[in-house]
Amino acid sequence: MIALLFGLLVVLLVLGVPVAFALGLAAMATIWQGDLMPLLIVPQESIRAINSFPLLAIPFFILAGFLMQSGGISRRLVEFSNTLVGAMQGGLAIVAIVTSLFFAAISGSGTATAAAVGSILIPAMIAKGYSRDYAAANQAASGALGVVIPPSIPLILFGVAANVSIGDMFLAAIFPGILVAVCLCIYAYVYAGRHPHVSEERSSLGDILRAGRKALLAILMPIVVLGGIYGGIVTPTEAAVIAVVYSLVVGVVVYREIPIRQLPVVFRQSAVTSAVILVIIATAGLYGRIILSLQVPAIISDWVIASVSSKIVFLIALNLLLLLTGMFIEAAAAILILTPILLPIAISFGIDPVHFGVIVVVNLAMGMFTPPVGLNLFIVSQISGAGIAQLSRAILPFVVIVFSAVLIVSFWPDLSLWLPSLSK
Repeated sequence: MIALLFGLLVVLLVLGVPVAFALGLAAMATIWQGDLMPLLIVPQESIRAINSFPLLAIPFFILAGFLMQSGGISRRLVEFSNTLVGAMQGGLAIVAIVTSLFFAAISGSGTATAAAVGSILIPAMIAKGYSRDYAAANQAASGALGVVIPPSIPLILFGVAANVSIGDMFLAAIFPGILVAVCLCIYAYVYAGRHPHVSEERSSLGDILRAGRKALLAILMPIVVLGGIYGGIVTPTEAAVIAVVYSLVVGVVVYREIPIRQLPVVFRQSAVTSAVILVIIATAGLYGRIILSLQVPAIISDWVIASVSSKIVFLIALNLLLLLTGMFIEAAAAILILTPILLPIAISFGIDPVHFGVIVVVNLAMGMFTPPVGLNLFIVSQISGAGIAQLSRAILPFVVIVFSAVLIVSFWPDLSLWLPSLSK
C-alpha cells in the first residue's frame, strides 16, 4: 500500500496532474485498494484539515497582498529602494532584491512579490543593459523571499502542521530571510562587475527622505502587523485581518490608487488564489492521514535512525531531499506531507522544531524558482518574454547561492533561534 500511495502520486505529478488532485486521487486509490477505512473519511478528513483557526490567516494575508499590489505600494517601495542602493554597482538588481524584501514583509506570498516588483523592475533592468534572462532570473529568486520573510503563508502552515508557535516561526525566519537577501545582493554586485551596464545616478539625502515619506505607510505595515503579534496584542489570524483593513484604507483612501469598482476584481483574484491553496491543504491532510495510518513515519524514522548516526549527515540528506521535493511539489503540500514524517526524526537528532521549520521553508522557497514547476519562473517569463528553457539555465547560479545560504541556516541554529529565545 505504501508503494501505491507514493508511486501513484509520482506518476500523476509526472503526467502533469495538478498537485491537489494528484494528492487526493493517490489517497483515495490507496484507501479503496487496501480497504483501509470507509471512503466517508475522504470528505471528513479533508474538511478537518482546513478547519483550523490559524489557517484563516492565509486568505486574509493573500487578500492584503493583492490590495497592496494594486494600491501603488510596489511602485513606492521601488522608488525608495532605488534611492538607497540604485547607484551601487549592480544597483537595479539590488533594488529588485531590497524591494522584494520589503514587499515580502507585506504580502506573505512569493508569487505576489515576484509579480508586483517584477512588473516594474524587469523592464527597467533590461533598459539599463541587463540581459533579459538575468533580469528575470534575479526577480524570480528575489520573489521567493515572500515565502521566507514573515508574515509567510508556509511559515503559518508549518506552525499548524508541527503544532509550534506561529509567532516563534515568524521571529525565527527573519535573520535567515535577510541572509538569503544579502547573498543575492552579493551575487548581483559581482555579476554587475563582470557585465557592465548603465548605473543610476546617486541620490541625495533629500531624494531619499522624499521617497521614504511616500513609502512610509508601506514600510510601517509589517511593523504594525508583526509588532502586534510579537507584542502579544493579537494572534496571527487577527493580525491578518488588521493587514487587510490597513491595506484597504491605504490603497483606497490614502493613495487612492484602487478605484472602488476594481475591488471586486481584487477580491476575486484573492479568492481564487486562496481556494487553490486551501484545496491543496485539504487533500494534503487526507494524504497525511493515510501516511499515518500506514505508519510511514515510524518506518522511515526507524530506518533513518538505524542508518544515519550523524546529525551532520542527516542535515545534508534533509536539505537534498527538500531541494528535490521543492522542484516538483508546491510548498504547502510538501510541508503538510513531510512534516509528520521528518519532524520526529529531526527531534531525535536534537534539532529544535522551530529551527527545523525554518530549514524546511527556506529550502522549499527555492522550489518557487527551480524548474519544472517553479511558479515564479512562469511569472517572470510572462513579464520579460524570456523562455522557460532560457530561464532554467539562467536561474542555476541563484539556486547554488540560495542553497549555500540554506546550509548556513541548517548548521547555524542560533541564526534562527536567537530571536525566539528573546521572546520567552
